[in-house]
Amino acid sequence: MNCPALLTDLYELTMLAGYFEEGMHEQPATFDLFFREAPFRGSYAIFAGLEPALDYLTRLRFDEAELAYLQSLGIFKPAFLDFLKTFRFRGTVVAPPEGTVVFAHEPLLTIEGSLAEAQFVETTLLNLINFQTLVATKAARLTVAAGDGEIIEFGLRRAQGPDGGLSVARAACIGGVRSTSNVLAGQRFGIPVKGTHAHSWVMAFPDELSAFRTYAEVFPDSCVLLVDTYDTLTSGLPNALTVARELRAKGHELRGVRLDSGDLAYLSREARRMFDVAGFPEVKILASNELDEEVIASLRAEGSRIDIYGVGTRLATCAGEGGGALGGVYKLVRYNGEPRLKTTSDIGKSTIPDRKEVLRAVDGEGSFIMDILSLPDEELHPGAILYDPTNPARRKPLPSEARLLPLRRPVMENGRILQPAETLDALSERRAAELARLPAGSLRLINPHRYKVALSPALHRLREELIQRHERL
Repeated sequence: MNCPALLTDLYELTMLAGYFEEGMHEQPATFDLFFREAPFRGSYAIFAGLEPALDYLTRLRFDEAELAYLQSLGIFKPAFLDFLKTFRFRGTVVAPPEGTVVFAHEPLLTIEGSLAEAQFVETTLLNLINFQTLVATKAARLTVAAGDGEIIEFGLRRAQGPDGGLSVARAACIGGVRSTSNVLAGQRFGIPVKGTHAHSWVMAFPDELSAFRTYAEVFPDSCVLLVDTYDTLTSGLPNALTVARELRAKGHELRGVRLDSGDLAYLSREARRMFDVAGFPEVKILASNELDEEVIASLRAEGSRIDIYGVGTRLATCAGEGGGALGGVYKLVRYNGEPRLKTTSDIGKSTIPDRKEVLRAVDGEGSFIMDILSLPDEELHPGAILYDPTNPARRKPLPSEARLLPLRRPVMENGRILQPAETLDALSERRAAELARLPAGSLRLINPHRYKVALSPALHRLREELIQRHERL
C-alpha cells in the first residue's frame, strides 16, 4: 500500500504553492482528523489505518518523474518545484492505537508541523484512515452479529481495485474477521487464508460426485465442498456425505460444506441433521451469498446451524444503510500560535478549536461512561459541567465515580515513528476488549445506545468565545 506523493488532490498542491508564495509555509499549524457521524447508523467506529498512514508520512517525497509531471502542468513556478525536491514530513502525530473504539467529533489523528507539512498530507491521510476505519467497523458489526460463528473475508473480487482488496483484508482483521480468501493479504499481513472451490469445478466434471471425490483426493485434510451447483438436498449433501465416508475410511475427515444459495437457515438445519445422523458432527457448515450483519442476525434468529459465514461484497464495499464511506474530515484547529475555528450556521458542523486531549471516563469496573475533549493540562473534577458538541444546551456533570484515561498518545515526532507496529492479532484483541466495555445497547444493529462525547468547560468557553468573535466581524 505504497502511497506516492502525487496520490493527492490538486488543491493540496495549489494551496501549498500559495503558502510558499506568501511566506506562510513554515508557520506552525495543527490539524485534526475526525468524523461527525458513526457509519452504518451505528454508535461507534473501530479506528484503523494508522500503520499505513505513518508509513506514508515517513516515505513522503517527490521523485524526479513526479516533479517533471508537475512542471508539465504549467501552473507551478520553478522556485516552488525546487522547494518540493527536499520536501519531507517532519511533524508530530497524536493518535489512539488501532483497534480502539472511537466516536463522532473526537479527533482521531492530530497533525502538527509546518503549515506546508500538515496541510499537504490531508488527502492521503483521509484516504487511508477513512476507508480502513470504515471496513474495520463493518467487520466488527459482522462479528457481533455472528456471535460464536466465524467470518471469512471473501471480498477481493468486489473490492475497489488491488489496493482496496489488501486494505479490506487488513482492516477486516482488526475488526474481528480472522481469515481471508486473499492470498496476497495472507502473505503480506500474516492473515490465515481459507477457501473452497467454485461451481465451475463441479461443472467441469462428468458429475458432481466425481468432482467431489477428485477434490477430496487432492486436498484430503482441508476439503470443503460447495454443495449447491445442482440441488443441495437431493444431490449436493448426499454426495458430500459419500465423500465424507470415503475420506474417513482412508484416515481423513471432511472439513465442511458450503451453502451459497437458497434458504440458508433451512438448508443449514437440514445439513446439520444429515451429518449428525451419519456420525459427522464435526463437519462445519459454511454459508455465503450476499451476507451482511443484518442477514446474519436474521439467520441466527431463525435457528440456522451455520458455523462459518463467508462475507464478500457487503464487507469489501461496506454496503448497507449509512455505509459506503466514512465522512472523515481534516480541519485546521491552530495556526501560528492561535486557535482556529470554522463557524457555520449549523453548530454540529462547526469545528472544535485548538490542541486538545481526548479522555475516556470509565467506572470502577473499567466500563466506558463517556469521552471528554479538553484543553491540554485542564483539570477536571467530579461534577464539572460537560457540553454536547452539537448542542450546548445539552449538558451533564462529570460522574463522581469516573476515572479519566488518555485515549491518545504521540505516535510520531520529528517525522519518526515512536513505537513498533503491533500485530493484527493484538489490534483485534483490543477491539474485542473495548467493545465489551461499552454501555449496554451500544452494539445493537438497530437504534443503538448513543455513546456521549462532551466538551470540557474550558474548551466549551473557548469555542463560544471564538464563535462570538467571528459573529462580530
